[in-house]
Amino acid sequence: MKWEIRMNWICRAIFFGAALPSARSPCGTMARRLQICIATLLIVGLGSAVSANESYKFDPSGSKIGFSVHQFLGTTQGKFTSFSGRIEVNREHPENSSVTAQIDVRSIDTQIKKRDDHLRSAEFFDVEKFPRMTFKSRSVKRTGPESGDILGDLTMHGVTKPITLHVKLLTPINETGRTRWSVTTDPITRRDFNLMFAPAAESVSGISQTVAINIEIEAKRAE
Repeated sequence: MKWEIRMNWICRAIFFGAALPSARSPCGTMARRLQICIATLLIVGLGSAVSANESYKFDPSGSKIGFSVHQFLGTTQGKFTSFSGRIEVNREHPENSSVTAQIDVRSIDTQIKKRDDHLRSAEFFDVEKFPRMTFKSRSVKRTGPESGDILGDLTMHGVTKPITLHVKLLTPINETGRTRWSVTTDPITRRDFNLMFAPAAESVSGISQTVAINIEIEAKRAE
């Protein structure tokens, strides 16, 4: 019974501001310690909320992940139509920001169905075995007021290689919670990811080993 009375005093003091027993009593000391602990947790929690990252999700409807590759005297343009990603932005400490992205390789689109089916086949992307390519950042470096470099790991066709994305802010975050970025990188070499046709096909295809990347990402504030 005495313990129940003491706990009632503590609960009233913490949640309703009721007077505490004397600090000299064991119950009073315990209640004050609990109050201090709770106050500390609240302060730490509020501080974390203020400095927490802002989360943004890719909006595929306003984004583009494209590529181009030379073949003989022409250039083939293509894109991936199904992808997702997340951006964690830390305004105070940009180096603590991060990016992750996933691309559905099946969604490749070069405007020629027969060619797309061939690219999906086991002879090239082998989408049955490697259905996705992914990117995960490892570090972020600010290079200007509205630009930065993102170093991360690109995994494609079962191979992971480091890659640096050069990003530039095109549209600052507005009242709708949206932002837009352009992304470029050094050309990707097909051989590095074992994306090679059969030797006979490679010798006559005239397809360049390097693939240029062209990306624009529109992101919206995650709920």
